[in-house]
Amino acid sequence: MERELLLECQRSNRNAQRKVYEKMASRLYSVCKRYLKNDEDIEEVLADTFYKIFTKISQLQNPDTFEAWAKKIAVNECLQKLRTSKALFISLEENSLINPSEGSTEHISFEKDILNLLNFLPEGCRAIFNLFAIEGYPHKEIATMLSISEGTSKSQLNFARKKLQELLVNQNI
Repeated sequence: MERELLLECQRSNRNAQRKVYEKMASRLYSVCKRYLKNDEDIEEVLADTFYKIFTKISQLQNPDTFEAWAKKIAVNECLQKLRTSKALFISLEENSLINPSEGSTEHISFEKDILNLLNFLPEGCRAIFNLFAIEGYPHKEIATMLSISEGTSKSQLNFARKKLQELLVNQNI
């Protein structure tokens, strides 16, 4: 992100904020989509994310880290949404998994197929999978972020992996 553009955002320049929004909205939307299923929730979290970005941008020490900083805000906002919606009370029962439609033959791309399969996991389980496998957080930090035990984080990751493998086999991906 351009240093000058971020400086203008720190001065509350609306045009600069709009440009930052236009450059970052699709990336941050994709981050939110990995954690949340409902489009309304995603839009709400995205709005909260940009509000926090623009109100806290003066705290950004190094403009070179802006994108990572913005992504972290988006992830934290998603987790906050999951915590407040009680979606982190995860059931490990077999019937808690929604099965994708049988006979689906759409193969857009491997990565997109995998991300789409995440939507078939329970929300809390999907959040832990994203935090560990995609974002790279260790179980101890995930446990702290979600107010769960480290063991719960590990078991939920194991459950997510198992279910994703089953879905991959069932979808012939």
